[in-house]
Amino acid sequence: MAGILDLLNSDLGSTIINGVSGSTGTDKDKTSSVLTMALPVLMKAMERNASTSEGAQGLIGALSSKHDGSILDNLGGLFGGGVDDHVKNDGDKILNHVLGSKKQGVEQILGQKAGLDAGSVANILKIAAPILMGVLGKQAKQNNVNSQSDVTGLLGGLLGGSDTANEQSFLEKILDADGDGSVVDDVAGMILGGGNKKSGLGGLLGGLFGK
Repeated sequence: MAGILDLLNSDLGSTIINGVSGSTGTDKDKTSSVLTMALPVLMKAMERNASTSEGAQGLIGALSSKHDGSILDNLGGLFGGGVDDHVKNDGDKILNHVLGSKKQGVEQILGQKAGLDAGSVANILKIAAPILMGVLGKQAKQNNVNSQSDVTGLLGGLLGGSDTANEQSFLEKILDADGDGSVVDDVAGMILGGGNKKSGLGGLLGGLFGK
C-alpha cells in the first residue's frame, strides 16, 4: 500500500495542494510543507484513537457513512467555487476530535516549521481534514474495512510509506506533548535546530523536504 506522503506526490496530491493553497490564499510551497507534515500527524492520532474498540468503531462508522470518499470525486467543484463554511466547520470538528487538546500546539509547531502563523495552518488543516477522511474512506471501502484490526492496519499501512522510524519519532513527540500551550517549547528545539539531525525529528524533516 502506498503511503500518505506518496499520495501528496501524485496528481491527486497536486490537485489537493493547489486547491488548498488557492482556497486559503497561502503560498503553494508552504501549503505543501504543512500538508506533508500534518497528514501523518493526523493519521497517527487517528491510529491512537483507534487503539480502543470504541474509537475504532467510531472511525469505521464515520468512514462508511459521511466520509466515504465521495469528496474526492468532485475536487474541482469543491475548490472551484471556493470552499464553503460547511466543509471548514466539518474539518474543524474532525481536528478537534482527532487532536483534542493537542490541536493548538500542533498548529503552532507546523506553523513554525513552515514559516506560517498558526491561524494560517488552522485554515489549511480545516480544508485538508475532510479530504484526508475521504482518502481513508475510499481506501476503507476498497479494502472492506469493518473491524478494529482492519482500520488500524489501514492507518499503519498508509503511515508506513516513508521512513517509519523517524516518522514515528516525530509524530510521537508532537502528540505526546501535554497540550497546555508549552508544546512548542517541548519540541521546537528539535525542529528549528540542534540535536542529532540523523535521527528523530531532524531526520524525518530532512527526508521529507530533501534538505
